[in-house]
Amino acid sequence: MAALPPGHRQPLSHQSRWLFRTLHAAELAGLDPAEVTRTAIVSRDLAGARDIASVLDARIRQRVDPLLPQPQGPWAERVPHLPDPDRRAYLAQIAALMDDRKQRLGQHAAQIAPAWAIAALGPVPDDAAARRGWERKAASIAAYREMFGYNHPDDPIGPEPSRDTPDQRAVWYEAFAALGPVGELDVRAMRDGRLWVIRDAYATETAWAPRHVGRELRLARLGAANADQGAIRSAAEADTARKTGDRVRAGWHEELAASYQAMADCYRQQETIFAQTMADRLEWEHATTHSRRLAIAADAELRRRHPDLKIEPLCSAEPAPVSDIDREQVALAPDQRLARWPLGSAIWPPNGRRSARGSRNAWG
Repeated sequence: MAALPPGHRQPLSHQSRWLFRTLHAAELAGLDPAEVTRTAIVSRDLAGARDIASVLDARIRQRVDPLLPQPQGPWAERVPHLPDPDRRAYLAQIAALMDDRKQRLGQHAAQIAPAWAIAALGPVPDDAAARRGWERKAASIAAYREMFGYNHPDDPIGPEPSRDTPDQRAVWYEAFAALGPVGELDVRAMRDGRLWVIRDAYATETAWAPRHVGRELRLARLGAANADQGAIRSAAEADTARKTGDRVRAGWHEELAASYQAMADCYRQQETIFAQTMADRLEWEHATTHSRRLAIAADAELRRRHPDLKIEPLCSAEPAPVSDIDREQVALAPDQRLARWPLGSAIWPPNGRRSARGSRNAWG
């Protein structure tokens, strides 16, 4: 009221409860409520404002909503400074009981190992120091569950509370911090703009991925093995025909054996290129694992922050899989001429393949 211009110092409407709630959220985020109020008042003229509380609440929310609650620390450190020493001593006793209760909740979780604790923190460690750290994390989660009546057996803390409940949201974030970032990727403190940039990197990283040709590699290896067996069988038939004096049949089987051998050689050339392509694929996966996982985490964080925002699914820009028609070109017939082998087709990578360390290879 003291920060308002003299002409606007009047009793606030019932909408002031939302203003005070927003100021409390600002306080939990580490801001000074008095400074936030003064900044909101002087940011624009209040002339024509029909409800001062609603106007200030809307201005302050623009600043506070993107912020996350700060760690609040032990209850004993949050006892307000009251002029009455007896009331302050009474609150200090309650705060000490709250801190003790929280610690015992963590110890109890370590003793009974509930499903939500194992899912969030893993098995209870045997080492004493590691067990104490496990209990501290479990204490924050168990305190949230008890304070706000969340009793799901497997899910530790449930969805993030709305901004209309700043105290619950602050305790939820303390419990959320105890869970730890999945896979050592923490995007919770990043601003929305940076999250969008990281999310967009997923398309960039997947665009230069070598094509996955695992199925084609398998077909090439099976083709080579079958061609070897056909060559052996035709050679044996030719040898039998020669022994019986059937030169025509022997010549036909010799030609068929040579064709099978040529098929096996072609399949092995194909296998070599496909195997190298899959090796490049594996190298690409290792090189981009961190950035791709970070992009997925950023996408999940954006969806958590903005449940009502229509966000397009995170799509890979990898090359499209080989069609069944192109894959059929892998299969050869024993009487097929090698000159007709589709070396320039989509199923056969041309020469000049480059490593995944550089730009995409022929399969990219």
